Amino acid sequence: MSHLIAPSILSADFANLQRDVEMINNSDADWIHVDIMDGMFVPNISLGFPVIKAIKKHAKKPLDVHLMIMDPDRYLQNFKDAGADILTVHWEACPHLHRTIQAIKALGMKAGVAVNPHTPSNLLSEIIADIDLVCVMSVNPGFGGQKFIEHTYNKISTINEMIGATKSKALIEIDGGVDMNNYKRLIDMGAEVLVAGNTVFSSADPMQAIADLKKI
Repeated sequence: MSHLIAPSILSADFANLQRDVEMINNSDADWIHVDIMDGMFVPNISLGFPVIKAIKKHAKKPLDVHLMIMDPDRYLQNFKDAGADILTVHWEACPHLHRTIQAIKALGMKAGVAVNPHTPSNLLSEIIADIDLVCVMSVNPGFGGQKFIEHTYNKISTINEMIGATKSKALIEIDGGVDMNNYKRLIDMGAEVLVAGNTVFSSADPMQAIADLKKI
């Protein structure tokens, strides 16, 4: 499988959100990455359900919804109703993670687990076989435009080993600081989904930036 590109809508122009969603529709991108922040799990607040529904109305590609929120179990049905196709929760925010994953899947969504930069990869060992996606945070969550954390490469290797050992079908997604200088190495290391925000939306030609990120 060729790697997937998921432009982060958090970096889009919110005054022209329909335009930017349609740009992604017409591009080589595979998913639309939607970051949800509650001001408690991370020191920032982002999108609510009406905005997600508005994105879904125009999106022709799956919504990859990343919950950077406390107690996400309260809202799983809401995110399903708003249009999430893939729903990722944070390991650090879920005391009953297996139950949360089961609930996401029971609602008909694919289930992902994200880990912060400081969280050891081996803590995923008991859940890796049950999930569809591992989102490796390569910056500290909460804000776009941060510098890529180099230790991410080691985490990819460790997670790849766990996936092989458990025969998991989980895809490895990298979120944060993905750019034209590191994306090929990330793919070589085993990353299968690349989230790109500033690299796409700060480009003079976002569609070309997406096309470039798809190149091996």
